[in-house]
Amino acid sequence: MKVIHGIENYQPTGPAVLTMGTFDGVHLGHQKILSKVIHMAKTQNALSVVLTFFPHPRTVLQGTESVALLDTIEEKTAHLDRLGIDVLIIHKFTKAFSRLTAVEFARDILHKQLQISNMVIGYDHRFGQNREATVKDLVEFGTLYEFKVDVIPPQDVAAITVSSTKIRNALNSGDIATVNNYLKRPYFITGRVVKGDQLGRTIGFPTANLQLNTSYKMWPANGVYWIRSTWEENPYFGMMNIGKRPTVTDGATTIEVHFFNFNADLYGALLQVELLAKIRDEKKFDSLEMLQQQLEEDKAQCEKLQHQQGGNKMQQ
Repeated sequence: MKVIHGIENYQPTGPAVLTMGTFDGVHLGHQKILSKVIHMAKTQNALSVVLTFFPHPRTVLQGTESVALLDTIEEKTAHLDRLGIDVLIIHKFTKAFSRLTAVEFARDILHKQLQISNMVIGYDHRFGQNREATVKDLVEFGTLYEFKVDVIPPQDVAAITVSSTKIRNALNSGDIATVNNYLKRPYFITGRVVKGDQLGRTIGFPTANLQLNTSYKMWPANGVYWIRSTWEENPYFGMMNIGKRPTVTDGATTIEVHFFNFNADLYGALLQVELLAKIRDEKKFDSLEMLQQQLEEDKAQCEKLQHQQGGNKMQQ
């Protein structure tokens, strides 16, 4: 997949089937639309093109400092690449861009710059300054500027909306099964391993302390999770705690990962951690001994799940 930063840097080489949106999570609803774009492009010997925006339009238009997203822009890029999209255009969203009129967007962006042959878009899509134009207007622009508009019906658009809402709600409540079902993959977080207080070592559960590399990536709910990660091309299972460590400090929220049967030095490493199931909520214990006992029970539960799922042969 070719990644282009900025609409102005796209050089048309032939017909293109375009869809546009934030595609946060690239979940099942999105995948249905993207499959349609890819299929249409192949049948027309055209390129399948996705236009997305960064930063998120809400952060620019509403002045929202932090919009919690399911994917970083790098993760979204990787998902689209795996699905088979030919070209991804990442355009910097600005207030100036938002002030383009509908005719300017259709004529100057879609027709002159991108030279699209087809556009796949939701029935309720609005565009142009102050969202002034509707899909009906877009169809008329298509007739004028020689591109066809394929409209996604209400039921499919509703599926996308419901999926996004359900994923966020499920993640906030720790319902990882629903999250992963809608994503058709494990939800993951990526972070740098930094030095902690090394308390886990004293009770037999050494942990890698993760520092996430973006502020806008959505965190799962606090609690203990069964997780999987890859190190030097080998999969390792373990458990992760997200929370304030109430037994020890009850301070800032931290992410700590303990891997089973693993003893490599991870300090400074960039780690991608997949969430497979939530084990329990975070609890405060009266002593480190009680915490250690609970961690042993958590580990046993994780290993039971791993055995049920077939160990390292678990589906990706």
